Amino acid sequence: MAAILVLCCAGHVQAQEAQQFSLEQSIEYALQNRANLKAARNEQNIAKARVGEIRSMGLPQVSAAVEVGNNFVRQKTILDPSDFGGGEAPPQQVLNPFTLTPEQLASGQDIVLTPTYSTVPPEQGEDGLQVISFVRPYTGSATVNGSQLLFDGSYLIGLKAAKTYTELSRKTAAQTEIEIADQVSKAYYGVLVNRERMELLDQNLVRLDTLLRQTRIMFENGVAEQLDVDRLKVSYNNLKVEKQRADRLMQLSESLLKFQMGLEQNQPITLTDKLSEVEVDVAEVDTQEFNYSNRIEYSILETQRDLATLDLRNINSGYLPKLYLNARYGYSGVGESFSDIMNVRAGANNTTDRNWFDFGYVGAQLQVPIFDGLRKHYQAQQARLTVENTSYGFETLRQSINLELKQASTELTNSLDVLKSQQDNLQLAQQIARVAKIKFQEGVGSNLEVITAETDLRQAQTNYYAAVYDALVAKVNLERAKGTLLTK
Repeated sequence: MAAILVLCCAGHVQAQEAQQFSLEQSIEYALQNRANLKAARNEQNIAKARVGEIRSMGLPQVSAAVEVGNNFVRQKTILDPSDFGGGEAPPQQVLNPFTLTPEQLASGQDIVLTPTYSTVPPEQGEDGLQVISFVRPYTGSATVNGSQLLFDGSYLIGLKAAKTYTELSRKTAAQTEIEIADQVSKAYYGVLVNRERMELLDQNLVRLDTLLRQTRIMFENGVAEQLDVDRLKVSYNNLKVEKQRADRLMQLSESLLKFQMGLEQNQPITLTDKLSEVEVDVAEVDTQEFNYSNRIEYSILETQRDLATLDLRNINSGYLPKLYLNARYGYSGVGESFSDIMNVRAGANNTTDRNWFDFGYVGAQLQVPIFDGLRKHYQAQQARLTVENTSYGFETLRQSINLELKQASTELTNSLDVLKSQQDNLQLAQQIARVAKIKFQEGVGSNLEVITAETDLRQAQTNYYAAVYDALVAKVNLERAKGTLLTK
């Protein structure tokens, strides 16, 4: 039993082993696991299936149908017998039924049938017209239909538009990938900065704890006052609270990173990149050789313009004729009852009691549009305006990109200046805190001076890491503005 518990505990520990991620690995993991990106890729596959759907319209279309029905009220018509050269309607001659005996069939001799008829008076009105019906009580049909599109201008344009739409869905997925890379990068840098800040807070706690113990010893030896100890104790307690708050912020920043990566929240992670290895250079601010096509938004707008142009061409192609090849073959049957029509009697050799007859047709159909109430005219007018609006969109997008580049480059320049200033302030604060501590220990400085220096040092550290994070975010924003954040 104990062995089983040990194995279970070992498996639990192994399941909770921290995964290691660099920034590049974090982005790659997110590109494979983010749900919204999976949905975008599904849209891309839907677009590909749409191409197949449109292409199928140009392939042969074949269908089959079988139908049996009861004409419980048979359709009738009026026939004027005089149209056939007669005056009054002649009586109807109905063939009497006949039977072949087994003896006749077994004799092997020719069988001569002598038909006999019965006279049935026709149904006539007062004006001599005759009411007749050409429909039997039961009818049926079995048909195979086939058609082939030979020419349709809209179909050809539709194929091109479908391929262009597939390209648009691919670019939309790429835009989602860039957004994910932006989000993961910022979250990753946030964890790196918080991790460095946590290490400094730990060092501050150790240093302040050491100073507090030394001050207590000095108080016990009569060199320092109780007030000095109390001030350091208050400062130490405040720093512990700040450390606890930083711990929670660290956990929150890791949770944000896991969310952006599409990783389970209960999965521990370890970041392999170091903040000192991240380079933020002022040379990145240069945007002189920028190409608008590097921006996925510009490329998407180009595809949308192509789609709008194809839509206009598709509408104009509606004025062209359409040509189809049609064919069908089948059987039609008649009967006096349901059992009669289901007793299929057909075939070329059946010349006596056949009740199902085949038929076939093949031909070409030409559809020529003549007038549609100016519907296509107004559709084309809308499509032309859409193409024109797309052209206006390029001008607006270029202005927006130029402004975004200017803002991002200015933001990075300012962030680097602030970072340099905060780095100098941090070094000065460290020097002041070191000197204040030495002076206090030598008895030539006050405890209040030490506490003030420590407070200023922590503030300088906070400002420095805030400047580091701002510079990293500005770096990501500029890379996205230049279209170089995620290149494959």
